[in-house]
Amino acid sequence: MNILVINAGSSSLKYQIIDVTAKKLLAKGLAERIGIEGSRIKHHYATEDGFGDFVLNKELPEHSTAFEAIAQLLTHPEFGVIESPDNIKAIWHRIVHGGEKFSKTQIITPEVKEKIRALIPLAPLHNPANLVGVEASEKFFPNAIQVAVFDTAFFSTLPEHAFRYAIPNKFYKENRIRVYGFHGTSHKYVYSEAKKFLKNDELKAITIHLGNGASMAAIDKDGKSIDTTLGFGPLCGLAMGTRSGDIDPSVIFHMVEQLNIPLEQVKSILNKESGMLGIGGSSDARDIGEKYEQGDTDAKLTLDLYTYRIKKFIGAYFAALNGIDAIVFTAGLGENDALVRSLACKNLEALGIKLDEEANISLNHPKNIVEIQAPESKVKILIIPTNEELEIARQTYELIHQ
Repeated sequence: MNILVINAGSSSLKYQIIDVTAKKLLAKGLAERIGIEGSRIKHHYATEDGFGDFVLNKELPEHSTAFEAIAQLLTHPEFGVIESPDNIKAIWHRIVHGGEKFSKTQIITPEVKEKIRALIPLAPLHNPANLVGVEASEKFFPNAIQVAVFDTAFFSTLPEHAFRYAIPNKFYKENRIRVYGFHGTSHKYVYSEAKKFLKNDELKAITIHLGNGASMAAIDKDGKSIDTTLGFGPLCGLAMGTRSGDIDPSVIFHMVEQLNIPLEQVKSILNKESGMLGIGGSSDARDIGEKYEQGDTDAKLTLDLYTYRIKKFIGAYFAALNGIDAIVFTAGLGENDALVRSLACKNLEALGIKLDEEANISLNHPKNIVEIQAPESKVKILIIPTNEELEIARQTYELIHQ
């Protein structure tokens, strides 16, 4: 059974075709610079000998044009992997914000689309682009089942004491201001893989998703998330590539009222000019790591602050779960940055957490699950390459076969 996975951004469109039955990738690609001069589609497709690559340089004024071009590539006699659009049985769409309306994967109906549209105020940059992707795919794959998977759904199990803010009740009851959490698909996938790998059906784990955006989740023995570092929006919690993470709201008041910085500019500073970029001068952890090894003081502060935040949440979630069985690192930095993992796990022996430094380096950037804890560590430390698309395809398959 072939499932097309779509992740539509404001000027881009990522896609994958996965044969869910065989757990096999058939094709993937990226349409970029949609609506901008110089647009193109990078297409990666399965062949008898492995994979081939093709770049289509084509003006893509809107998402529907990109979908049409992708449909043509997928059925192309040389570069294609299916005979016709009808070979796609279902299309999965990543929807960033499901609010409290969606706690699980949904088949997309006109009613579901209207509910997603009503959530645009909670995700003004993401949900509109997601809806554009849905409507374009309905046009070019009319016989496929359209399915929505929500980034926030995994965190619908948070207890009220964890998702509520200590502000007047009316802001939750009337405006639904609360913790929603993000990266849920990734956290769910790596937890499920860890449980299978460790053969532990009652696994208590802390999952750590470290990309340009970053988040952590505390997951109990029943596989339910009980806390997470991202909240109402994607700005709080850990320091990130360009985002500040947790900050005292008084700093914002001071910037606006005393430094006379317009609120929109403050928003831009905290979202686009902070984190690693703000302290270390680059949002790329590889650049920061190189400077760190050269003794650069700003780079050292950047990684010390970045990993200290991770360590604090490990301690907090250890307490919230009353002990843990495993820590899982995933996503770009989590999978590929041995220095970040080393600093984040340093001096945690009191919690039964000890890294094997040699394994941490030698097993960096794994293709499969690896263990990097020291023999005496009571807590397993895993690196698990995330595969959100496979998790999404799996959820889609389960939904349409209920």
